[in-house]
Amino acid sequence: MAAELKLSHTAALVLQAVHTGDGYGFSVMVLTGLPSGTVYPAMRRLERDGLVRSQWERQSIADAGQRPPRKYYKLTQAGQATLGASQRRYPLLAKLAAVEGGPS
Repeated sequence: MAAELKLSHTAALVLQAVHTGDGYGFSVMVLTGLPSGTVYPAMRRLERDGLVRSQWERQSIADAGQRPPRKYYKLTQAGQATLGASQRRYPLLAKLAAVEGGPS
């Protein structure tokens, strides 16, 4: 079912960035060039739809970096299937992964 889910280009781009990058909001913004007002609502929708899951990093790690804790996102199995379908629908997504040196 999830592989049949058709994402908007923006949601597919965010899903690809989560897969390719560090998996927290600011890194997705950097990878995509999208503003926070686009990225964070998209990540919440992807999580609601079961395509990504999130987890806050431990406070001790954030304290060591002298910054607030980061919320990390990771693709679920359904998210990986949907990403594959999105890469076929939007061929430039696969090229984005290749340019960034990440997995496709």
